[in-house]
Amino acid sequence: MSPSKRPGARRSTAAAVVVLVAALLSACSGGTSDVPGSKGGGGGSGALTLFAYSTAKPAFDKAVAAFNKTAAGAGVQVQQSYGASGDQSRKVAAGAVADVVNFSVEPDVTRLVTAGLVDSKWNADADKGIPFGSVVSIVVRKGNPKGIHDWNDLLKPGVQVVTPNPFSSGSAKWNLLAPYAAESNGGENPQAGLDYLGKLITKDHIKVQPKSGREATETFLQGTGDVLISYENEAILAQREGDPIEYLIPPITFKIENPVAVLKNARNMDKAVAFKDFLYTPAGQRAIANAGFRPVDPQVAAEYGKDFPQPSKKLWTITDLGGWKKVDKQLFTPNTGSVATIYDKATK
Repeated sequence: MSPSKRPGARRSTAAAVVVLVAALLSACSGGTSDVPGSKGGGGGSGALTLFAYSTAKPAFDKAVAAFNKTAAGAGVQVQQSYGASGDQSRKVAAGAVADVVNFSVEPDVTRLVTAGLVDSKWNADADKGIPFGSVVSIVVRKGNPKGIHDWNDLLKPGVQVVTPNPFSSGSAKWNLLAPYAAESNGGENPQAGLDYLGKLITKDHIKVQPKSGREATETFLQGTGDVLISYENEAILAQREGDPIEYLIPPITFKIENPVAVLKNARNMDKAVAFKDFLYTPAGQRAIANAGFRPVDPQVAAEYGKDFPQPSKKLWTITDLGGWKKVDKQLFTPNTGSVATIYDKATK
């Protein structure tokens, strides 16, 4: 089957069209001062622009449809743009028109707080601004020909791993934090975690670094590599669409939390807040769960428990490692972070 006829290629083409259409709509709309009601509290357009990280599209396809069935969401058009989380955040910080953002990692929202575009209390609610998430999983070819079962198996001679670039993709940061936490015992022995990453992040194991989690999935589905480190929801989507893959939840892995925030200059503030709030309702949570993402509502999570198994030993969290402010600075800051330094050495 040619790449253009693969289910994955069709997904990639569709996603590209969505991004293009959203970009054109945003460009045509002008700045927020050109839109009625741009100061918040009820613009007349009945439209919202969502900037989100690449793999969230299945969740929002279902969530938007469910939102449109509510009184608050009736007739509201949600124009959507998807891409690598860091890239999307930088676009909004640079002036791209957005009303609601959903990124892979908290630092991409923090960038907009620093820019004065998102309120500093965006995550002051009970769920800390996180309406859904996932866990880091290991995706393999059908039949698992390389016998991959845990993180150390990725270091076997000849095993090629696909994972995106952590300097553009939030997914990549989660992907690296999972084995880092597993090997360091939740940060208790950080050098052990870095030693593992130093062995993984070499040209012997990682030869390609796609820009986003979605691009990484497409790269893997088109035949590159033996293993894909990815969001669980990406693996679920690939299986549902008939791709010849299997996935496993490692005995020790990492909890993924994907934040949502409303911009302070949202053109239609009432609708933007209503959409954000809907994501936390039972209807919104079920729509998200049906797309393969883990809901945060305990009751809805219990309904879907069999679909989202827990790791057999430990599920580490970003809080266990000291929070994103600490982790991003120590590990991922370009040129100085420990993981950034490993990447620099690997690419020389």
